[in-house]
Amino acid sequence: MQPFELPRFYTPYPARLNPNLAQAREHSKAWAAGMDMIDEVIWDEQDFDSHDYALLCAYTHPDAPGPVLDLVTDWYVWVFYFDDHFLDRYKRTRDLAGARRYLDRLPAFMPVDGESTEEPGNPVERGLADLWRRTVPGRSADWRRRFAESTRNLLNESLWELANINEGRLPNPIEYIEMRRKVGGAPWSANLVEHAVGAEVPAAIAGTRPMRVLRDTFSDGVHLRNDLFSYEREVTDEGELANCVLVFEKFLGLPTQQAADAVNDLLTSRLHQFEHTCVTELPPLFEMHGLDPKSRSDTLAYVKGLQDWQSGGHEWHMRSSRYMNKRAAGGISVSGIGMSLIRTAPQRIRGYTHVPFQEVGPLPRPDFHMPFPTRLSPCLNPAREHNIEWARRMGLLDPVPGIWDRHKLEAFDFALCAAGIDPATTADGLNQTTDWLTWGTYADDYYPVVFGPGPDLAGAKACNERLSEFMPVDSEPAPEPSIPLERALSDLWSRTTAAMTAEQRRTFRDAVETMTESWLWELANAKQHRIPDPVDYLEMRRRTFGSDLTMSLARLAHGKKLPPEIYASRPVQAMEHAAADYACLLNDIFSYQKEIQFEGEIHNGVLVVQNFFGCDRRSATAIVNDLMTSRMRQFEHIVAHELPALFDDFGLDEQARGTLAGYATELQNWLAGILTWHEGCRRYDEAELRYRPHAGARVLGGPTGLGTSAARLTVLAGGLAGVHLQTPPVASPQAP
Repeated sequence: MQPFELPRFYTPYPARLNPNLAQAREHSKAWAAGMDMIDEVIWDEQDFDSHDYALLCAYTHPDAPGPVLDLVTDWYVWVFYFDDHFLDRYKRTRDLAGARRYLDRLPAFMPVDGESTEEPGNPVERGLADLWRRTVPGRSADWRRRFAESTRNLLNESLWELANINEGRLPNPIEYIEMRRKVGGAPWSANLVEHAVGAEVPAAIAGTRPMRVLRDTFSDGVHLRNDLFSYEREVTDEGELANCVLVFEKFLGLPTQQAADAVNDLLTSRLHQFEHTCVTELPPLFEMHGLDPKSRSDTLAYVKGLQDWQSGGHEWHMRSSRYMNKRAAGGISVSGIGMSLIRTAPQRIRGYTHVPFQEVGPLPRPDFHMPFPTRLSPCLNPAREHNIEWARRMGLLDPVPGIWDRHKLEAFDFALCAAGIDPATTADGLNQTTDWLTWGTYADDYYPVVFGPGPDLAGAKACNERLSEFMPVDSEPAPEPSIPLERALSDLWSRTTAAMTAEQRRTFRDAVETMTESWLWELANAKQHRIPDPVDYLEMRRRTFGSDLTMSLARLAHGKKLPPEIYASRPVQAMEHAAADYACLLNDIFSYQKEIQFEGEIHNGVLVVQNFFGCDRRSATAIVNDLMTSRMRQFEHIVAHELPALFDDFGLDEQARGTLAGYATELQNWLAGILTWHEGCRRYDEAELRYRPHAGARVLGGPTGLGTSAARLTVLAGGLAGVHLQTPPVASPQAP
C-alpha cells in the first residue's frame, strides 16, 4: 500500500519530448554496457531498460541535438549508477572508511586543466573519465570550474548522508534543504543545461544573487519533487533519512500525507520564487552589468532550459519504474497547466495580502534553548560611555534625519551586546565592536526611514555606492563624508583595517557590501509588498542581519592559521549557518511587535511562517522556536562530532586545531551574548517603540512607506503566474 497519495503538483510549463529519443536509448545502453554498468550486481538489463534515463533526458532537454542528447544521457546514466552503486557498497554496509577512499579517487578523473593520468578501476571511475574527456574541451574555464565543483559536491556529500544513516540522525529542515542541493545533484544538472542548450551563463553574472536564486530554486524544485515520488523507495526500502517528507513528518509532527502536502507547498513556493526572480531581478541585472545581446540571449536560453528540466523531470517521474507513480494523475496537459495556475494562485497571492501596522502586541517569549553561558567583559561600563560620545561625534544622534537621540542609544545598549559577544577582548577592541554594532543598526534603521517612502531604490543604491567609497582597499583616497552614516563608517574602517593587508581589506569590504546590498532586496520586496518565500528569507536574513560580516571579521582575526579550504568545508559552513539562523530567528521573535505593528515590515521569520502555513502567530512562534532549537542542536553536534573528524581529514596541526576550536567558542559567545542583549536591552519594549527621538521628527516605527496598502494587491501577482520563457533568438554588525 502506498504511504500517501501524491499531491497535485504545480506544473506551469509544457513538457516536450526530444525527437532523438530512440537514438539516445540505443546509444546509452551500449555505452553503459561498455562501462560495465549493466553488471547483474547493481543493474541488470531489465533494470536499465525500465529506468529509461534516455526518456528523462529527452524530456528535460527537448531541443538538444542528437549527439548532445547522447552525451547528456550518458552523464545521467553515470550519476544514477553512482547513486545505486554507493548505496549498495557503502550505505547498506555503512562502510564510512571505504566510502572515503572510494570518493577520494574520483577528483583525479575530472581535472579542470590538463588531462587525467589516473587509471580507472571500476565502472564509476571509467564512466567519469570518459565523460569528462568528451565534455570539457568545448567549455570555458569558468564553466569547467563550476561543473567540477558541483560534481565534487554531488559525490562528496554522499558521506553526509551515510554519516546520518550510521548515527540514525535526521537533519532539520534548513540543514536538509541546504545539503540536498549538494548531494541531490540539481546544481550539477543546471551546469549540464548550459552544455545542452549551447549557452553558458556569462562569468560576470554567474555569482550574482539572481543567478544563484534561479539555480537554487531550480535545485529545490527538482529535489522536493523527487522526494515526493521516491519516498516509498528511499524510506521504506533503503532506510534513507535524506527525504524532505520524512524530515517534515518528524519535525512538524505531521502524518505522512500532511507532510507530503506541506513539501508540495514548499515546492510550489520555490517555483513561484523562480518565476518572481526571472521577472523582477533578471532585467535590472542585465542593465547593471551592461550585458551585450548575445550574453542576454545565452542567459535566457539557460533559464528556459531550467524550465524545460522542471516540466520534463516531472513527466519522467510519472513514468519511471524507480518511483511511486502507479496512482498518479496523467502527464502535463494544456488544460492541466491552466488548472495548476488557478489552483496555486491563492498561495501566490497570499504573500501580497498582509495588512501592515496591525495591532499585534509583543509575542510571548518561548523557552529558548541556549546551552552556553554568557560572560561579560569587565570593560562594559567604559564602553557604554565611549559609545555615547562616539555616536555624538559621528552625528548619529543629530536631529536631522532624526533617527536616534541619546535616550534611544542608551536604551539600545550595544555595549552590552559587544561585552557578551567578545568577553575577553581589550578595552579598545570592545569599543570597536560596540561601534560596529551601533553603525550597522543605525544603517538598518536609516534605510527604511530615508529610502522607505516609495521606496526610493535608486537613492538606496546610490547610498550603497557611496558607502563603498569609504572602504578603500589600497591607497585610494576616500571622499569627504557628507552624512553621519558615511562619517561613522569612514572612522570605523580606518580603525579596523589599519593593520590589514590589501587582500584582507578586500575580503572585509565584500562582507560589508553583502550586507548593504541585502537591504536593497528588502526595499524591493517592500515596494512589491511581498512576504518572501521561506527559504529565500532565511538565506537572505543571514545577510541582512550582518552574519557574513561577523564571520568575516572573526576569520580575518585568525590570520593564516587556517587554510581557506577549511572555512569552505561543509562542517564549518554548516556551523556558521546554524549559528546565524539561530541568532536571526531569535531577533525575529523579539522584534515581531516592533516590525509588524510599528514599522509595517514584512521581513520577519514569524510572519513568513504565518504566511506559509496559514497559521496564527503563536503557532508560528512555536515553529520558529523549534527551528532555532534544531539549529542549535545541529551546531552542538557539529562542534562535538564533525569538527574533530575534520581535524583528522585535513591532518591539521595543533595550532590549526586550536584556532578552529577557538572559532567555535567565539560563535558560542556570539550566540549567548546576543540572547543576553535581547533580554537586557530596551530596544523592543513598547514604551521605547512609542518614544519620539526628536521633536517634530518622524517616529521610527511609524509608517515609513515600507508597508504599503493591501489594496495594492499586485498586478505583479498576476503577471508572474506561469511565466514561461520562449527560446531567445540567437556578529552581527547590527541588532535589528
